[in-house]
Amino acid sequence: MIVHHPFAYDIDGFSFTGFGLAVLFAFVIAQVICQRELARRGQDPEAMGDLVFAAVVGGLVGAKVYYVILMGGNFEDLLSRGGFVFWGGLVGGTIAVLLVIQYKRLRLQRIADVAGIGIAAAYSIGRTGCWAVGDDYGRAWASRFAVSFPHGAPPSTAGNMWTSFRVPIPPGVSPATVMSVYPTQLFEVALGFIMFLVLWRLRDHDHAEGWLFGLYLVLAGVERFLIEFLRAKDDRFFGGLTMAQLIALAAVVVGIAWMYARRTVSRGRPGIHASA
Repeated sequence: MIVHHPFAYDIDGFSFTGFGLAVLFAFVIAQVICQRELARRGQDPEAMGDLVFAAVVGGLVGAKVYYVILMGGNFEDLLSRGGFVFWGGLVGGTIAVLLVIQYKRLRLQRIADVAGIGIAAAYSIGRTGCWAVGDDYGRAWASRFAVSFPHGAPPSTAGNMWTSFRVPIPPGVSPATVMSVYPTQLFEVALGFIMFLVLWRLRDHDHAEGWLFGLYLVLAGVERFLIEFLRAKDDRFFGGLTMAQLIALAAVVVGIAWMYARRTVSRGRPGIHASA
């Protein structure tokens, strides 16, 4: 069993955590990837900085709002440091980015085609932050590779597993006992990196602009649908599926439809390169 210790430091009264660093690097990497890919295709990457800034603001707000709604919280929870949910962040960030795209009169499909690559990379990096603070771990697991989070957010005690996530605990186990669980954060780091590699390998596709984002939605939906079976969650309500799994299935359907609509280059649906 592996015992997890949070990554957090306090220097001269200024505290920072691995989560904050991971989020910072995630957005930086996403911007670098998207800008370079647009430039490689012969497109203008100048607006990408504004789009990433919009994604940061919209993503953080969306993640918090989704968490508060899902957990039945209140206004004070919006100001807390914890409780960031990926799907809420994706929706909030997408709305903010769409507003900037409309304001700057950019081509949505052009931005979306490179955004999927950047989001996959950012997702992989961002999940290292969840690992760093001991958040978003999985259900109880009896394995030498299981991880206990005695200082997690919240600690993976038997009491928290039941009261916070409604995960059944073995009879006779004290509520104060620290449980060993699936390190789902690390699973998602690996799966996010695999998504990035697939999208990077297919970045020179010969379909219309935007096709690659549809593929991202499919991959992200499948990844999240599967990982939710291992997560410690308390929102399983539809045939045992979580809210995140329902959203993931919707993402897969939208992604397939998007890919089909952008499958061929034609008039009004240009290819990915500036000369197309």
